[in-house]
Amino acid sequence: MRFDVITLFPELFEPFARVGVTRRAFESRAVDVRLWPLRDHADDTYRRVDDRPFGGGPGMVMMVEPLVKAMAAIRADQAAAGHERTPVILFSPAGRPLTQARVEALAHSPGAVLVCGRYEGIDQRFIDGHIDEEISLGDYVLSGGELPALTLMDAVARLQPGVLHDAASHQQDSFSDGLLDCPHYSRPEVLALPDELAMPGVECAVPPVLMSGHHAHIARWRREQQLAITRARRPELIDQARAAGRLSKQDEQFLKTLL
Repeated sequence: MRFDVITLFPELFEPFARVGVTRRAFESRAVDVRLWPLRDHADDTYRRVDDRPFGGGPGMVMMVEPLVKAMAAIRADQAAAGHERTPVILFSPAGRPLTQARVEALAHSPGAVLVCGRYEGIDQRFIDGHIDEEISLGDYVLSGGELPALTLMDAVARLQPGVLHDAASHQQDSFSDGLLDCPHYSRPEVLALPDELAMPGVECAVPPVLMSGHHAHIARWRREQQLAITRARRPELIDQARAAGRLSKQDEQFLKTLL
């Protein structure tokens, strides 16, 4: 798959492809990232890509022409490489929230063109003419679209075959089945800390069921933990899972015990 990224700050992306487990996706070109510095498509000597908004107001607006020229260069490059045209995504507070379901769909797609806005926003005419989808990371505002683009690419890259050490790891992530993840524990079995490092109120022993070796009991414990944590922290996800038919009769019986 291929991501074409229109950005004013390509240097933010370069370290990203060299560190962490997801670097395998970029080194192998399972995820091919191509950066398109927007100033390369500006007309004037100063490589200007923004101007004051009509109607007045604070901030600057990203201009149409450099964005259109960048898109034309991307489409020409895609055609020359024999790569199909991919949808164009803009990161915006007005977009739909990014979900795991959308990430999984993108992970099985040919990719996308990612437009990283800056300043007060981008000219609406470019949005009307080129943007297929707007995505938001949440109800807050960032300085630009680069961090959302990196977030999206990281989420997609880790789902590519051979990236994670255990191919089934992502199947147990939060949101993979619509619920939050369960707690996880590792060695030692019983935590013995000196007084100066003690954590009052924290259970120092791993839950016995995880040490039992009984896989069915462990699976049920994890499921119940998922249900309890999700109901306490994100109850709307329980409703969504119920509506999607993801809750079993046993799940529903356990939820009743939490009332």
